[in-house]
Parts: sequence; structure tokens; C-alpha cells
Amino acid sequence: MNVRSLPTAQRDVLFALLGLLIVAIVGCIFNADGVFFRAGTHADTLWQNGAYGILACGMTVVIIVGGIDLAVGSVVALSGVVFATLVMKHGVAGAWAIPAAVVVGGLTGVVSGWLVAFIRVQPFIATLAMMAFARGLAKHLAGGQVITRYPYPDLVEALNTSFDLAGFKLSIHVVVFLACALLTLFLLRATTHGVHVYAVGDNETAARYAGLPVRRIKVAAYALCGAFAGLAGVLFCALERQGNPDGGVGFELTAIAMVVVGGTPLSGGRGGIVLTVLGTLTIGYLRKILDINAVETAMQLMITGGIIILAVLAQGLRPRPA
Repeated sequence: MNVRSLPTAQRDVLFALLGLLIVAIVGCIFNADGVFFRAGTHADTLWQNGAYGILACGMTVVIIVGGIDLAVGSVVALSGVVFATLVMKHGVAGAWAIPAAVVVGGLTGVVSGWLVAFIRVQPFIATLAMMAFARGLAKHLAGGQVITRYPYPDLVEALNTSFDLAGFKLSIHVVVFLACALLTLFLLRATTHGVHVYAVGDNETAARYAGLPVRRIKVAAYALCGAFAGLAGVLFCALERQGNPDGGVGFELTAIAMVVVGGTPLSGGRGGIVLTVLGTLTIGYLRKILDINAVETAMQLMITGGIIILAVLAQGLRPRPA
């Protein structure tokens, strides 16, 4: 089969699958005395990376539209604090607390998108400012302390449950991640708005001359990314059983890594959610393999950084679409 003769989208998926296959082979070789082959290992890998995958879904849309969002880690902390305050301090029902956290996340995205689209602040600067603001607001709301309560509320425990699927434990985190991935896939591939997202990311000037509402498209992309970060913050809060204003540090880098390793280029206009799902699995399994083989944290960070560099270099070597 001639890879160069394949359509660009199929080629990208093939490269992403190849990366995941290489990681799987490494896991089979360094299996930690068979730990890698246990069903529980794979269930844990999916569970531990479900919320990260949600962040990566939102980041994918922002990157395709030609931007970047460095604030999602701080937004995770802020939405987690909001959720914990409502549920653990005031006993608010999940039907109100979860949407409230998601709305808070979405509003941070709207502000970032407004700065980028209307004030023309560079995405790096705008979201860096939002990163600092959201972190400070989280600390202010929490009074500089983690917010928790024991015994833990039923809602928090419910968000950490798993379904038994033919002997395989599928956590709610994974279910929510898959739902977000499907929603994003539908948005990008089955709606006019998705076509516009790709058009703006590919050539913003041409999109503007074509009459597309470029500013609104950008704001919507950042709003979706922020809302997904808010939802991820709820899941991380449930996972840790506390709202931590210092949580979420470095999560934005993990999300970007998952998108890039999947094959979506930082230049915008290309890529997609299928690639991000594969990138999430690649990074998730790489981390799990390093964990079960007791690789120290410093070495894990170096290896992950090296993998990201290789992924970016591989993108540069791929044939460009005509």
C-alpha cells in the first residue's frame, strides 16, 4: 500500500495508529511481569486519562481554529473549587452544581476568545493572563484551602463508579470522555460550524473575505474548550474528593501533548477528534507503562517530552496536502 496515495485524513489516522501501536509493543516488551496484560491495568489507564481526554477534546477545536489555550489547567482548579463549594459546603444537588461548574469554565473561555478575536491579543498572551486570573480566583474562592467534607457526598462517590462491561470495568470518566469526543466529532464533521472552524484555521484572511463570522467562530471555540475544562474540573474534584485551588498544574501541557501526538498540527486548519482520541490513548498508555515499570517521575517527564518532540518532527516530515 502506498501511504502517499491515501487521502490526508486517512494518512493522519494511520500515523496516529502507528504511534499507539509502537507504545503497545513497548508495553508488551516491558510488561512488568505480566502487569501490562491484566484487564485491570487497561481499565485503570482509561479511567486515569478520561478527564485529560475531555481537556484534549476542547483543545483540539481551539488548535484547529488556529489558537491555543494555556488556561485550562487553572480552569480545572477553578471549576473544581466551584463544584466542591456548592456540593460539599452547601449541599447543592448535582443537577445544579455540575452545570454551574461547566458554565464557569465556559465563561473563562468566552473571555479568552473575546480577547483573542475582538481585542486581537495573541492567544498565548490572552490565555496566559486567563491562567493567572482563574488560578487567583480559585484561591480566593477557596480561601487558600482545599474544600472537602467527610463522609463524602453521594454525588462525589457516584462520579467515581464504574460499569461492569463483560468483565471490564468502564468508569464514568471514560463514558463522559467518549460522549465529549462524539459531540466534538459531530460538531466538526457534521455541521456548517465545523466547516467554518477548519476554514478559519486554514486561512483566516480568506475566511473573512468569504463572509464567515471569524470572531464568533473563535469565541465559540474557546468557550467550548473552557466548558470542557469545567466538566473535567468536576471529574477531577470527584476523583480527588476535594476542590483544590492548586490543582490542575500542567494539565494544559498534557492536553496539548495528546492533541499533538495524535497528529493535529499546531498551525491549525487540519486534524480532528479521532486523532486526539488516539493521542490520548498513546500518552495514557505511555504513562501507565512507565508507572508499572517504576520509572522515576523526572525520567517520565523527559521521555514524554522526547515523544512530543518526535511527534512534531514527524508532522514536519509528512507529505503535505496538495
